[in-house]
Amino acid sequence: AALGFANAAKLPFELGIIRNHYVGRTFIEPSDRIRHLGVRLKHNPNRAKLKGKRVVLVDDSIVRGTTSKKIVEMVRDAGASEVHFRVASPPTTHSCFYGVDTPNTDDLLAHRMDVEGMRRFIGADSLAFISMNGLYRAMERPARDPRAPGFCDACFSGEYPISLTDISGGARDRQLSLLADVA
Repeated sequence: AALGFANAAKLPFELGIIRNHYVGRTFIEPSDRIRHLGVRLKHNPNRAKLKGKRVVLVDDSIVRGTTSKKIVEMVRDAGASEVHFRVASPPTTHSCFYGVDTPNTDDLLAHRMDVEGMRRFIGADSLAFISMNGLYRAMERPARDPRAPGFCDACFSGEYPISLTDISGGARDRQLSLLADVA
């Protein structure tokens, strides 16, 4: 995504952060402390490439915001004069019950804040997300068809491919215990 963004924006592409590919997805760790440690182990700033530069960071998503915030701090600490953040997905505003560990909507940064609030939270000079239709165009579709989206985008749209039912009787706005089709 970063290389594509740089090409489209006609900006130079450089590896300002060296990523350790042996550290897994940090946003799914069970606690903030472990997530923060994971970010530091996974991402190492290249000070020589960052010092005095205006930097655009590109990530696939912002879920809780923990990783984004720490990376922005790292890049600033490495000497970047400006840090802008671009996201290759729409804001994650809804929980995913189909394989991604985002059970509680209150944990989702985009569920709690608008884009400006998220920008302030992560400490970036600017923040922008791809639009839903932009995401579909990137998947070689003209736009999102709400009658038949083409792939699950519930975490962005809130429109789940099957009706969700909390069969435990608990509150629906919290993590659902089991999912079933509503008959």
